[in-house]
Amino acid sequence: MAPIVHGLEAEFDGQIEFVYLDVDDAKTKDFKNQLGYRYQPHFFLLDGEGNVLMQWLGPVTEEDFRSAFAAALGQ
Repeated sequence: MAPIVHGLEAEFDGQIEFVYLDVDDAKTKDFKNQLGYRYQPHFFLLDGEGNVLMQWLGPVTEEDFRSAFAAALGQ
């Protein structure tokens, strides 16, 4: 998943902020609980206010990400 995600991160630079949470970092536990994080990989697309627009459990295709990003950006 890393090559897909990092490629999209570079492509959408300035439009979408990508944040990575370390599953083993106790400092992110509250945020993961708030989101409903279950297991790795678990991806969330949030709006500017932190509302979950979309989430994916397990592997995701680049096209699925692109479609969700386009919808979130109004494209």
